[in-house]
Amino acid sequence: MPIHDSPVTRQRPSYGLRAKDRRRDTIMKYVITASAFGAIAVIVLIFVFIGREALPVITSAEVHEEVTLKGMVTPVEWRATKPKTYIWQPVSEVPKYSLFPLLLGSLKATFVAILFATPFAVGAAMYSSEFAPRRAREIIKPVIEMLAGIPSVVLGFFALIVMAGWLKDAFDWKYRLNATSAGIALGIAVIPIIFTVAEEALRAVPRQYREAALALGASPWQIARRIVLPAAAPGIFAAVALGFGRAIGETMIVLMASGNAATWTLPLTDSVRTMSATVAAEMAEVVNGSAHYHVLFFIGALLFILTFLINLVGELYVGRLKRRLTGSAG
Repeated sequence: MPIHDSPVTRQRPSYGLRAKDRRRDTIMKYVITASAFGAIAVIVLIFVFIGREALPVITSAEVHEEVTLKGMVTPVEWRATKPKTYIWQPVSEVPKYSLFPLLLGSLKATFVAILFATPFAVGAAMYSSEFAPRRAREIIKPVIEMLAGIPSVVLGFFALIVMAGWLKDAFDWKYRLNATSAGIALGIAVIPIIFTVAEEALRAVPRQYREAALALGASPWQIARRIVLPAAAPGIFAAVALGFGRAIGETMIVLMASGNAATWTLPLTDSVRTMSATVAAEMAEVVNGSAHYHVLFFIGALLFILTFLINLVGELYVGRLKRRLTGSAG
């Protein structure tokens, strides 16, 4: 039988199947594109809603009469016999909406969290990528990343019931719930984020760097400290920036363990109140459309802008470090 008359050649041409695959690929392409743009649209709409509700603080005459930008950033004299101070007291005969205590409280708790989490996370990442045997690495990495699955309310409850009392008794602090207790609990929450990104950055360092240093007689610790760590510095900085953004936006931990006192003192052992905890604690009982309502949305918008700027500065700094390490100009 000639080849061109065989049953195989008399079957439906293969280009029909390819056309069917192309149609399926086109449909999936549009579905995936729609999903991506849909997610972006949802995020944009959330920000538009928050901005719309926060805008009356600046534009509305009725709201602006009670809430002034000057009053939100400058101190007020609440008694003639005492000096000027910053006050967050939205429910009173004369409401006061100074944002400085809330901003300072957020920065204090976040500073303690990063100070606590960074050494543990980076140290664990360096051990996992440079020194740990393969079997130990397969255990360490999943266990640390499992911390990300612990609900923040559980960490807040642990800090409130167990850790805060233990720290107060151990260091004889005046306040049981304070910025340090909340910051340590926040640090536990951000350790997985910093560890994961830092570990990937350390493992991304080319193997040739390690082999060249080993050929020159460097010890494993010298290779890790003088070669791998500087080369992975941009990734580690990005990990810390991501952890900072995660910590400053956290709500439940600081709501339960910070003391919720809107003070503007500097000691880290004093009670604090963060911006996110303020929104969570007061939004449920605020009068819809009131000045207090719009100020809470203004805090949310300010928190988003602050987080965005932190991430932007981190990205710019990471890019500069990469150019410096690779030797490219710019």
